[in-house]
Amino acid sequence: MESSSKRAAAESASHGLPHSPKGPTDPMHRLLLLLLPRAWTDTRLGLARIPRTDLHIGLAALLLLLLWDASGLDRVALHLVGSAQGFAWRDRWLTRALLHDGGRWLGWAVFGLLVLNVWRPLWPGVPRAQRLRWLLATLLCMLLIPALKQFSSTSCPWSLAEFGGIADYVPHWRLGVADGGPGHCFPSGHATVAFGFIGGWFVLRGPHPRAARVWLVAVLIAGLVLGATQWLRGAHPPSHSLWTAWLCWMLSSLLLARRVEALGAQGLPSPSPSAAVPAQGAQGIGS
Repeated sequence: MESSSKRAAAESASHGLPHSPKGPTDPMHRLLLLLLPRAWTDTRLGLARIPRTDLHIGLAALLLLLLWDASGLDRVALHLVGSAQGFAWRDRWLTRALLHDGGRWLGWAVFGLLVLNVWRPLWPGVPRAQRLRWLLATLLCMLLIPALKQFSSTSCPWSLAEFGGIADYVPHWRLGVADGGPGHCFPSGHATVAFGFIGGWFVLRGPHPRAARVWLVAVLIAGLVLGATQWLRGAHPPSHSLWTAWLCWMLSSLLLARRVEALGAQGLPSPSPSAAVPAQGAQGIGS
């Protein structure tokens, strides 16, 4: 019993996690314990096993997203690019053919590289089990968002009456409230083409920190470009893409960061406390 306690304390310290026999001492962790179900915060099962920095970024991004939703800025942003006649950029070659359709094909190409990476490692030092987990986490992100959309009663902006459609404007956080339109628009599925690959940051930051930073910045830039494309087309307001980013971040950190820690405990490469998320990465997800 005593050796298990010492081992747990040493593992927590090595990854920057607070350890106490009475429970987490970090204020952010305490807040999560109060807000989330026990199964999610159990140290063996859920969010309490995510490294502290990743968890703090997720919580900060969540607060920023909630503030954005409460501000009503989605509607303001839509009126900047749309009118009663609709959205001028909806069917332009740049936004529809290149950035929408082309972005989708690019996403499938990157996914193909991850499939190849399972059998032929593109980054040495990452065990096959972790490479497979990376692929599966990416696939889950790509499946989660479309699944959530099936339960959404929110219609896309181009279906709203104020932009030439038939639906009333109802914020997506008013769950179950129909707007009179087709619905199934929240969150943004197209943004998953980029944000679904954010798991590469968690996998690569230990053995390949420079590659991990490049990967993270590339994913964030691509996600913001694709999100802006859908905003210009009237397919999604900005928050739909940002919620997709947040969901992919939390799911990937839950599935991959924990696994990297376990590999580190076995003497395999794992992220060091100094491998912190770049400031621009944190801001890109939450703003």
